[in-house]
Amino acid sequence: MTDDDTAKPPANSASTPDEAGSGVPDAGIATTDEAVASVKSVSSQIHDFIGVPGTASEPGPGVKACPGKDPDTHFQVYHPWNFKPKSGTDNDVAMKNLKEKLSTGGWVIKESYRDNSPNRNFNLLADNDSRKMSVWVVAYSKRATPSLGIEVTSGCYRAPEGETIKHS
Repeated sequence: MTDDDTAKPPANSASTPDEAGSGVPDAGIATTDEAVASVKSVSSQIHDFIGVPGTASEPGPGVKACPGKDPDTHFQVYHPWNFKPKSGTDNDVAMKNLKEKLSTGGWVIKESYRDNSPNRNFNLLADNDSRKMSVWVVAYSKRATPSLGIEVTSGCYRAPEGETIKHS
C-alpha cells in the first residue's frame, strides 16, 4: 500500500515453530505463476468480501525474496491494491463487511487498530493459516475520496527444482 498516512505494515502474523524466527509461514512448493494465481484468487475473495459497489485498482501482484531465505530458491508474493467505493459512505460498510467475513472460512483477525496518522485510519490484519496468506486493510475514511488500501501477502514458497524465480 502506498500512502503518506500509514506506518510500515505489520509483519505477517501467521507462523509455526519451523520458520526459524522469520515470522513468515512456509507455503509449500510452487512456481511463481502458480503462487501469483493463488494470491490473485485470495485478492478476488477479499474483493467479494467488501460487498459494496466500487472500483479496484489494476496493478497486479509482485514477487519478492523471503526474509532469511535464499532468494534463488524461495519467494513471497504480495498484491497491494486499492478499492474506491462508489459512495464514500460505503467505506465504513465495506470495513464492517470485511471484519465479519475475515472471521470465517479459515480467516482469523489477528489485529485491528487505529494507526498514528492524523486521520487515525482503521487497520485490520487477518491470516488464513490453511492458505498461508495474510491480508492488511486500511480504511481511509476521512479523505476527500474515501478508499480502502489492501495488501494480500503469501507465505514463503520454495520454487520447484530447476525453476527460475521471476522477481518483480
